[in-house]
Amino acid sequence: MDFSATGPAPLVPPADAEPFPYEISGAHADLGTIVGMDDWARRARVPDRHRPGGHLSGATVTKLLGVRGKSWDPAHFEHLGPVVAVARQAMDQAGLTPADITDVVLVTCTPYEVMLDQDAFALMRRLGIADRVPPVQLGAGCGGLARAAAVVSAMRAERALVVAYNITSRVSTGPDGTLLPQYAENTAHPYGKNMWASPALFSDGVAALVLRRSAEADGVLLYSRDSQSFDGGPGVTDPLIHFLGGGGSHPPGTEEADELSAYGMNSPEIRRYYSTGMTLNHRALEAARPGYLKEITRLYTHQAHPFLVDAFLAEAEIPAEKAPGNARTIGNIAAPSTIALLHADQETGTLAPGDLVCLSVVGSGPERGAFLAPLAAG
Repeated sequence: MDFSATGPAPLVPPADAEPFPYEISGAHADLGTIVGMDDWARRARVPDRHRPGGHLSGATVTKLLGVRGKSWDPAHFEHLGPVVAVARQAMDQAGLTPADITDVVLVTCTPYEVMLDQDAFALMRRLGIADRVPPVQLGAGCGGLARAAAVVSAMRAERALVVAYNITSRVSTGPDGTLLPQYAENTAHPYGKNMWASPALFSDGVAALVLRRSAEADGVLLYSRDSQSFDGGPGVTDPLIHFLGGGGSHPPGTEEADELSAYGMNSPEIRRYYSTGMTLNHRALEAARPGYLKEITRLYTHQAHPFLVDAFLAEAEIPAEKAPGNARTIGNIAAPSTIALLHADQETGTLAPGDLVCLSVVGSGPERGAFLAPLAAG
């Protein structure tokens, strides 16, 4: 599937921004150990198709993907413990107890247990959140934070805990650090030829934030799936990231299910969707809040790929000092990426209470969105 039309484009208006009466009252992140690309490549042993029996060097991976280092720590993220700890620290920063949390939204595309939303149940049980609060677990990738914000807004949540994590190391490499067969040599998956690029680009990370509903918070929210129409044309039908195995279509134990149970990237469509989607986010925010870039202290863009991020910022004429990045140093950590950038600014004192920030993301599904929100005044 791709961007091509299968019939007349539906007459569906583009997504508009809407009010978002929430403030960010707590945030935290954990990236585990950062390793250099040379170290990662030496462990992963990515097969070099041009040199039978050889493996790609870290320098070659960096040249191809622009990533110099990775947040990569399968031992640290062996279990849900770090996710629980990050969620608890975000609540502590917000000055909230588990009894104060009215809604929980968990965002991940690499759950520890794949059925029945057990990650969300386990997280809420360990945090001590009341049984009357239903778990909301989103199987989402890089655009998941926008969906989480839209869900929080639609529920009119009072004090929502949003927890996001992506643990690529646990699903793509074995105990010795080498790529699993699905990522090293895969002839069954439609994107098997370049499957190694998924673990090379994506990394590990956990982040959480607390959104508190406030009548004084003059925020803005945008969310769109782009499945009915996209940038004046037909909707997007390609999910961008393809993970075809493990479900009812290709159940575990059936032929090729293992090979299809891997994250394959449709790179050309990802590039097109990111570039256009981020621009549409920017235009929608500008239409809703003219001059918003002058109002905000920071713009946190999804760190899909260093080259894509740089191209968007240049095209939109957004200065680098306004929009920090981390894709080159830690890779793409999917949904946690923008929260991790915000948390880093909090740690360095770059942000102050009352500052207005923007988080803008696109991702597989496809889906995209952005929101403006102030930091809690105290």
